[in-house]
Amino acid sequence: MAEAQDRPQPLRQGMGRRRVGAGLLAAMLLAGCQTIVPRGVDDRPAPSRPPRGAETAPTAPQGSLPADAERNRVALLVPMTGPNAAVGNAIANAANLALIDTGTAKVRITTYDTATGAAAAADRALADGNRLFLGPLLGDDVRAVSPMARAAKVPVIAFSNDATVAGNGTYLMGFSPAQSIARVVDYARSKGMTRFAGLVPTGAYGRTASAMLIRAAEASGGSVVAMQTFDRSAESLKAAVARFGRDQQYDAVLIADGGRIALQAVPLLKRTASPGARILGTELWATDNAIRTGGALNGAWYASVPDAMYRQLGRRYQARYGRAPYRLASLGYDAVLLTVRIAANWRVGTAFPERMLIDRGGFGGVDGAFRFNRDGIAQRTLEVNQVAAGTPVVVSVAPKGFE
Repeated sequence: MAEAQDRPQPLRQGMGRRRVGAGLLAAMLLAGCQTIVPRGVDDRPAPSRPPRGAETAPTAPQGSLPADAERNRVALLVPMTGPNAAVGNAIANAANLALIDTGTAKVRITTYDTATGAAAAADRALADGNRLFLGPLLGDDVRAVSPMARAAKVPVIAFSNDATVAGNGTYLMGFSPAQSIARVVDYARSKGMTRFAGLVPTGAYGRTASAMLIRAAEASGGSVVAMQTFDRSAESLKAAVARFGRDQQYDAVLIADGGRIALQAVPLLKRTASPGARILGTELWATDNAIRTGGALNGAWYASVPDAMYRQLGRRYQARYGRAPYRLASLGYDAVLLTVRIAANWRVGTAFPERMLIDRGGFGGVDGAFRFNRDGIAQRTLEVNQVAAGTPVVVSVAPKGFE
């Protein structure tokens, strides 16, 4: 789940010319194929027994997993119970699906429930001999786990997007609000817009959004001429828009919140000095059905990870588990694909080859191309969508890779 900064492969991009295994759908992703499901994969409902290499729950007592001389042990740290259990289970299911799709016999993934304490889950995972952590999900849980993992020389590939927890052996796969804002502002500048305004919520997410809006506008030769904050109440939102005044003009206004807030803000913005300003959104819009419920956001732009491959994964997931996944499930799928790719050169019983995570060519996955920067944050290639009759339409495709 993503709150504040958390609100809510794979083969290397340069490896597309190598044959790395017929079952690895990342090869098809990189080649631009229309399917991410390997030919001949059984699409029937999942059997009661988990697939080879996967355990859906930490059923073994601490330190009691059987010896395994053929597979590398990897811990999946997600909430399997509690308020975030639905998201955690979706990530775990998608991770299992990736194991099935790749057909790997070199990785054993065991899931540990962080809902009862992320540090306790990490302690169990270390005692069980895991050499890589996938997860946790929330920034606070990453803070609890990272020092323990670092002391044990176990890298962490977390699903959070809280930039403050990245680095020193912790890598973040979460979708970055800063990157989505930079992408949509850059697109707006390419269309001749130079003066930007920002409507941002109070809190960590809003602080990140306002800082990135200023940085992105200035980097592209534009400027931010107005910025107002609100506390997510209707009264506060109305007051914030009113503070824009009737004299301050701008070409585009970023509403750094979900679609529900944007729908409330747009009629208010129409009464300001710039009623025709282009509405810009963030990556939050990609998973918010509110943008589909009315025409107020028609013409608005927002940037997000490309969605075409995810839709195929969603159909594959629903066929197997009988329900649609949460959008963040793709992080679990891509994290496993990345692990399987690196496991080809990871000798069992040795430390995870962390250096292989830093590849300037990047990796490919369900959510498009990405690469980890030296700060541990996943840099992603993003597309820009325009809301048209309540439906997102791609107006600027995501780059296939990195230069």
